[in-house]
Amino acid sequence: MTALNILSGGAAQGLVRGLTEAFKAQTSVGIDGEFGAVGIMADKLTAGTRADLVILTEALVAKLAQEKLVVPSSIADVGRVETALAVRSNDPKVAVKTEADLREVLRAADSIFVPDTKASTAGQHIARVLDRLGITYEVASRLKIFPNGATAMRELAASTAQRPIGCTQATEIIATEGIALSGSLPPGCELVTTYTAAVTAQAAHPIEAAALIALLTGAARKELRQRVGFAG
Repeated sequence: MTALNILSGGAAQGLVRGLTEAFKAQTSVGIDGEFGAVGIMADKLTAGTRADLVILTEALVAKLAQEKLVVPSSIADVGRVETALAVRSNDPKVAVKTEADLREVLRAADSIFVPDTKASTAGQHIARVLDRLGITYEVASRLKIFPNGATAMRELAASTAQRPIGCTQATEIIATEGIALSGSLPPGCELVTTYTAAVTAQAAHPIEAAALIALLTGAARKELRQRVGFAG
């Protein structure tokens, strides 16, 4: 079967998975590709990796458009995703209303599961938050850093630590069995990221790529987007 190739941030993996059957029924085309840290996915496209479609942050897609690597007229926002806290499903959820609350929660954790702090949206933000809270060095030995949020959350679910916690995009938390969305980051530490889709300039299947963007962004899929963690 012909497959559409995607390079996407991990935040969109649950949504794409939820649309795979509908897309296949509509186009007779499957979906293949990679989901990971957005910076790495953008670098892959820049380096020549073949893809029909990208789903990355709004800023990265705009940069790719300037570099003529995506078709400007195809660009469409999928929705906004917040960076949030996660706990194992059987652990009590943590209440974090202020920066002081977050500082104490992170200090109390014996393992902190996060995505790549250099190439992923959530990971970069977490690094800034730790610096803002003044605890970067204090918790450094407890940071468990993985290539992307999905992997970090699977590792959190399997963790045998006594008081682990995770932080990544809400969509990746919701999509992972064995963990639960614990809550938003407090004012001053919050992050909401807009994810955007675009057909690549070298797409082998541009018509099908545009059809998937229509599914991702269409009003008929609003409930699915909300269920997997997208807003707006």
